[in-house]
Amino acid sequence: MTELTVTLPDDLARKAREAGLLSPEGIERALRDALKREAGRKLLEIGQSMQAAKFPPMSEEEIQAEVDAVRAARRAKRDAPGA
Repeated sequence: MTELTVTLPDDLARKAREAGLLSPEGIERALRDALKREAGRKLLEIGQSMQAAKFPPMSEEEIQAEVDAVRAARRAKRDAPGA
């Protein structure tokens, strides 16, 4: 476990406390929610950059082949001696 000390403006701390966000559970929930939002934002950025690059659309079969190749590479790396 990591212990964290945070300095907040008084009004923000009061509102966060009233909302139940300053408990360990509340902070964990808030951080997990923020991480999900950040992951979604990054995914949208990737999609926009791919759209801007004008990659040709892929068929479902092509997408599945790419997924299968990545999974096979991960398995090979995981199962390699010394891994």
